[in-house]
Amino acid sequence: MNATEATRRNFTKASRALGLTERLEKRLVTPKREVKVECTIEADDGHVHTYVGYRVQHDDARGPMKGGIRYHPEVDPDEVNALASLMTWKTAVVDLPYGGAKGGVNCDPRAMSRRELERLTRAFVGGIHDVIGPDRDIPAPDMGTNAQTMAWMLDEFSRFHGHAPAVVTGKPIALGGSYGREEATGRGLYFAMQNLFGSEGKRIADFTYAVQGFGNVGSWVARFIAQAGGKVTAISDVGGAIRNPAGLDVEALVAHVGKTGGLAGFAGGESFAGDALLAEPVDVLVPAALGGVITANNAGEIRARTIIEGANHPVDPEADDILMKRSVVVLPDIYANAGGVTVSYFEWVQNIQQYRWDVERVDGELEKIMKRAYTDLIATAKQYACDLRTAAFALAITRVAHATELRGVG
Repeated sequence: MNATEATRRNFTKASRALGLTERLEKRLVTPKREVKVECTIEADDGHVHTYVGYRVQHDDARGPMKGGIRYHPEVDPDEVNALASLMTWKTAVVDLPYGGAKGGVNCDPRAMSRRELERLTRAFVGGIHDVIGPDRDIPAPDMGTNAQTMAWMLDEFSRFHGHAPAVVTGKPIALGGSYGREEATGRGLYFAMQNLFGSEGKRIADFTYAVQGFGNVGSWVARFIAQAGGKVTAISDVGGAIRNPAGLDVEALVAHVGKTGGLAGFAGGESFAGDALLAEPVDVLVPAALGGVITANNAGEIRARTIIEGANHPVDPEADDILMKRSVVVLPDIYANAGGVTVSYFEWVQNIQQYRWDVERVDGELEKIMKRAYTDLIATAKQYACDLRTAAFALAITRVAHATELRGVG
């Protein structure tokens, strides 16, 4: 099932429970704007390469649109549309004054030099600068992009519109970035786990964990789990996986990856095939890599009793059905991984106010928002007697639908 179809199915399930009118439902699923741009650059070797970039702006009923920019070979209109929609629901679940957007360029950033990436970024901004801005649409880093990418985006946008640091978030601190932004998604996952387990009278230290993906999100959440006393026994990346039933030394693994670029060769565990990580005998599975990794074909092999979604859309709807029948609790992405967009919101606020927060305030505000959103999520699940994913969509749709109707466009 492709990403758009999966997102639409989750939306429809929740909207039926809410009893939305067909007119309002259609309004909420239709993107406001889809932009496709040609990005032609000269490579370092003198050859000319053309890449295709996308920006989908899904909804702005609750405020300016917000969403990441990813550089990846698999970026396509379907994926960007689905992720833009998910951003609308994600920002609504945690009650940020935003709508959803997403963007990306179909390229392989690992095969490009720094100068080529800068040229590509400037070409992309040249194609979309007139539809983004601090009060319209605020991009952020995503897969394959980082703070440096955002610095280039800020500079290129400023060439057209003057200095406007609030046009992007996830920037370097020196250019108006926020303390705590780098680890925000991982920290948000950590708070989400605390809320889930705390509601059951448990602690993070009571469980064992497997983390799929050891990029920004996976590495940070693994650190936070280990610091809280949880035992991370298996981790994977694009090159494979490593396990240690006694618990991996996460800090040593982070240092190893920093030196070598991957998990391979780490002496503190046993190597095994990366695609086998989903079936590891752990209490909690954290998919923190690509979407669509848990499907009807492998959902029955999962041995964890809880899944915390660090990636966007890692579980297909058919897999959701199988997992629910097996009483596996899935904490959905549009709540669990909302820490990144929440701290991006804090950065935007700081840029507008021209006043920087210290990291203690950033972390404290994030913890409060994740706690409040969890309380709302559980209340919605009880109200509609449904699973947590349906509850998260229902909560988000209710908020966006209400704003849409108040604006008189429903």
